[in-house]
Amino acid sequence: MKVQFKIGDFREVTRVFTGENVQQFAELSNDFNPLHLDEDFASKAFFGKRIVHGMLYASMFSELIATKIPGPGAIYLEQHLKFLKPVYWNDKITARVSIINIIENKSLFKLQTIIYKNDTIEDLVLDGEALIKL
Repeated sequence: MKVQFKIGDFREVTRVFTGENVQQFAELSNDFNPLHLDEDFASKAFFGKRIVHGMLYASMFSELIATKIPGPGAIYLEQHLKFLKPVYWNDKITARVSIINIIENKSLFKLQTIIYKNDTIEDLVLDGEALIKL
């Protein structure tokens, strides 16, 4: 494997998940938790309003890994996630994957996987790591 990346390289993607996206994910995943879909229920719950499914916004890593770092042919081996804050409908969030280790002879990449909002990396909503094989 000829590595075109180095430790510290990163890529980002920014998205806004709408109510329609949340509804579509609920239908695909069969997760109809009212915290995600029912405004009245969610307003009386812990977060105070409807939240985006954590696994929906965590899927942003899949786009980055499949298309940017390391790119086409990449296969997930591991993903660890720690959800730190809620993401509400229509929040602007940014996912970042950063290379923290490369094992060239095994074609492995260890990535830091984070998501932040409010255009500031200090406002983390998700922290994690992934192991990817190319």
